[in-house]
Amino acid sequence: MKLRSMVIVLAGFFLLCLACNTVEAGGKEVEKVEAATEVLTELMAIPEKGIAPLLLQNAYGVAVIPAVVKASLVVGGRYGWGVLVVREKEGGWSNPSFVSLTGGSVGYQIGAQSTDVILVFKSRKSIDGIMKGKFTLGADAAVAAGAVGRQAEAATDLQLKAEIYSYSRSRGLFAGVALEGAALQIDNKSNAAFYGKIGITPADIFTNKLREVPAAANEFKQVLGKYTAATTR
Repeated sequence: MKLRSMVIVLAGFFLLCLACNTVEAGGKEVEKVEAATEVLTELMAIPEKGIAPLLLQNAYGVAVIPAVVKASLVVGGRYGWGVLVVREKEGGWSNPSFVSLTGGSVGYQIGAQSTDVILVFKSRKSIDGIMKGKFTLGADAAVAAGAVGRQAEAATDLQLKAEIYSYSRSRGLFAGVALEGAALQIDNKSNAAFYGKIGITPADIFTNKLREVPAAANEFKQVLGKYTAATTR
């Protein structure tokens, strides 16, 4: 009996350690989602300089990648990771899936320490491509610098053939930016850490089948929902 009791105690201790490790592993993911929420909140404060409302209103997916770091001033390489959400049938937004962004360049932002990148997806086609594996902007789908401001629709044809519109913010400046050649990929490891579920798939996340979702995920969806709802006024 003593041996059995000891085994139960050790097993409980082991499970507790696993739980602690999960919380610790998900800490940086929570911070990243919170950073993405902050980027969205700041965009809401400057609608006249943000993403064209009509474009965001009709978006199928939105990716927010805070603090993308440049790897080289000459080549213009970069690395960053953030979150991607897709539109639900009812018009709301899915839970966020983590994605990584590598490659590409932002020539006019030489000297910037980091850059916030936002991608707006017009259709499901590109999202399906990302879910299947490594996805290259400009090669697997047309990408173009997005229009900025409330009056951008009048000056820009939003019916262009580009599937994705890209934006970048650095040192308080927000503008459309070319991101051809940058690779976008699902970050399965971060998804597992954030949701506390090994083997979780993007489909599980985007279809909102998860019973328990971190508070940071709900806050991100609420902020984006508020912003997109504001564009319909």
